[in-house]
Amino acid sequence: MCGIAGIFGIKDKDQSAVIIQQMNDRIAHRGPDDQGTYTDEFVALGHRRLAILDLSPAGHQPMHSLDGNIEIIFNGEIYNFMEIREKIDNYKFKTRSDTEVIIAAYLKWGKQCVHQFNGMFAFAIWDKNKKELFIARDRLGIKPVYYYLDGSVLYFSSEIRSLLASGKVPKKINRNALADYFTYQTVHAPYTIIDKVLMLMPGHHMTVSMSGMKIEKYWDIIANRSKAAEGKSYSDVCSDVRKLFEAAIKRRLISDVPFGAFLSGGIDSSAVVGYMSKVQQQPVKTFNISFDESEFSEAKYARIISEKFGTDHKELKLTPADFLAALPAAMSALDHPSGDGPNSYIVSKITRENGITMALSGLGGDELFAGYPVFNRSLQFESKKWLWNIPAGIRKIMGAVAMKIKPGIMGEKYNQLLSLPSGNVADTFPVSRQISTPDHIAKLLNFPMPPDRVAEIVSEELRNNKDLGVLSQVSVAEITTYMQNILLRDTDQMSMASALEVRVPFLDYELVEYVMGIDDEYKTPSFPKKLLVDSMGDLLPDEIVHRKKMGFTFPWEKWLRNDLKSFCETRIQSLAKRPFINEKVLLNRWQQFLDGNPAVRWPDIWIGVVLENWLIENKIEN
Repeated sequence: MCGIAGIFGIKDKDQSAVIIQQMNDRIAHRGPDDQGTYTDEFVALGHRRLAILDLSPAGHQPMHSLDGNIEIIFNGEIYNFMEIREKIDNYKFKTRSDTEVIIAAYLKWGKQCVHQFNGMFAFAIWDKNKKELFIARDRLGIKPVYYYLDGSVLYFSSEIRSLLASGKVPKKINRNALADYFTYQTVHAPYTIIDKVLMLMPGHHMTVSMSGMKIEKYWDIIANRSKAAEGKSYSDVCSDVRKLFEAAIKRRLISDVPFGAFLSGGIDSSAVVGYMSKVQQQPVKTFNISFDESEFSEAKYARIISEKFGTDHKELKLTPADFLAALPAAMSALDHPSGDGPNSYIVSKITRENGITMALSGLGGDELFAGYPVFNRSLQFESKKWLWNIPAGIRKIMGAVAMKIKPGIMGEKYNQLLSLPSGNVADTFPVSRQISTPDHIAKLLNFPMPPDRVAEIVSEELRNNKDLGVLSQVSVAEITTYMQNILLRDTDQMSMASALEVRVPFLDYELVEYVMGIDDEYKTPSFPKKLLVDSMGDLLPDEIVHRKKMGFTFPWEKWLRNDLKSFCETRIQSLAKRPFINEKVLLNRWQQFLDGNPAVRWPDIWIGVVLENWLIENKIEN
């Protein structure tokens, strides 16, 4: 895993050489092992290397083809590169790297080469003969590509801050993105917090030449779902899931550096560790990072799994002082504002400090196997569709009553749900992921509210797919919003801040395509992630399967009122002076939070603190 940067369209070779070096230097943390650039009269390419496969100098990038016509920069891993290599008999390989396999695959299949790859990737190929730049991103969006188009000049990179380091991208905030950020604690792709800086979407590739830029979609989570489960018994489907998951684990154990796994003691991470233990001979190195307060600790569950599979386990306890000491570095590591980033930073940093360069994660299990409460809630909405046949006036009264009975965010969400046109997933899902309600955000911002981005994304994804079951619809909604725009973005930016590669076997596209094709009948969670648990056989103990889901949490509410009060207050007051913020509303909310008003929760405050800190550090204009 690495960092990439590039420019297309600057004709002054000397100028582009200076700019690409500036961009490359800004992502040095992503690749401490090596760096390189390539420049000609059309393009400039930059690369920072974190060596995982083929640690020799032969893996240096930018890498060129045997005839020198192709130059490539690549971030990620192609897990099936040896299988692809065997399909290519007209190319004389000079390295053992997956990067060279991408070159050979491009020469054999052209842009269709992306269909051959099983992995996480973001790469750019410069074809000198065609004078054409080809940029591709993996199917699920594990590896990022940000870009900025300035007339006929394209700048792209693994990180926004690298684009800003070019000196050519205006440091101007994207005001329309602010409503998205304050509502969902992120900005949903293709947009970002910076005006006119966009993301190449998952499952898309881009072709750039002197005649212009073309973006095409090559994979779709619904259109590409498998039909292999149709007509099969439940036991046969479970067997298929088990085989696909085991294959996904095996693929992700190819490495020339020390590796391990995050182990929370939950179902997903325990399944990953269980199968790692089955397919490798040496004990798996596992890490559990727990908070030094029993109510926030999952350590005992991680111990159960460690003892069951005989892992080389390290239990690392954090104190409040440990976390607070690391917070400034975590905030500075954010490439894009996020309300949940510091947690990921701490986990990655401690894992890397313990000698691990690559780790497997259970990310994606909840989204695929109905692990979140929203799955059951959506089934309940489906069974109570009659509610939305009640006249709107009566539903309005019911919503007002709900707000009185349950003051705060829950009552507001009930009121919002009752005001919707239907109980369909496309209508109800956005409400489940809101940090703050639209009414609150409308009062906070000094400009009209733009359309809800999650509602737009989910409606577009589900518009022509009425045959999908409710649970599969929620999976699509979760994957294309929360997972891709918060979980994967945070995992990438925070793990790479510590030069740690994180692999996610649940997002193996073959497993995703198969599970997306399974009927709801087999996915309905009578207990957490039933289909996944049953597929694992007796792999997971009952204490793990039936325990309460916790997650990696910290006592933020207490901190914001005490240890972090001065830090937060300074930034809240600074944010309140911004022209797009209603100063009176924000400062009033801060005081309400300090006074213990349950209507204002710590996430409402924290996302504003994170945003302002990021804007200050990166010198972003209003």
